Amino acid sequence: MYKLKRHLGVIIGISVIFIWFAVLIPLLQWDYSWPSLWVPLAVLLMTHLYTGLFITAHDAMHGIVSPKHKKLNHSIGRVAAFLFAFNAYNKLLPKHHEHHKYVATEKDPDYAFKGFVGWYLKFVREYVSLWQILYMAITFNILKLFLPTPNLILFWIIPSLLSTLQLFYFGTYLPHRGEHAPDNEHKARSQEKNHLWAFISCYFFGYHFEHHNTPWVPWWQLYKEKKA
Repeated sequence: MYKLKRHLGVIIGISVIFIWFAVLIPLLQWDYSWPSLWVPLAVLLMTHLYTGLFITAHDAMHGIVSPKHKKLNHSIGRVAAFLFAFNAYNKLLPKHHEHHKYVATEKDPDYAFKGFVGWYLKFVREYVSLWQILYMAITFNILKLFLPTPNLILFWIIPSLLSTLQLFYFGTYLPHRGEHAPDNEHKARSQEKNHLWAFISCYFFGYHFEHHNTPWVPWWQLYKEKKA
């Protein structure tokens, strides 16, 4: 039991990656009929799993996927980030720590003194590069030789785009927008306690003050911080 608990972060991180593959591969080959309620549900499921990839990479940036094995920790983070539209983990890592250090200031790469749309566009510009778009285009054109093009668009491309919106809205915009109390050093707020919605919406990152207050706590234990 002790060894299992000791390696739980690695098990959960690898499980998120495995589930992403396990769901995506059959969806890319799915001979679905349209219209079908199952199609948008599948898109939403893949969106949630893409968000899980980013959250796994995020936890690796904090060194909490495998705290005692740094190489393993960062390797899992790199794989998770790469699978999320070829994100570069080494580029994300310093930016995320700048967010924690300079939260809700001009030096914060996640923050913008703009409305929702302008802020989201800045967020995308910070984390989506031309190289990623090029890699996605090349991979898409290779995969469509073997897989149905509509499936690639519906279950591989669209969920990755929707996930950036999910991460931004629940993990950046709602927690950091507007004014904060002078004694709120993290300039972050949290959603009301609802563990099911917190998991579905953004892997408990709606409990955002708790994350900034205890960044060493992995996503799957943030609900305990909310209870505390």
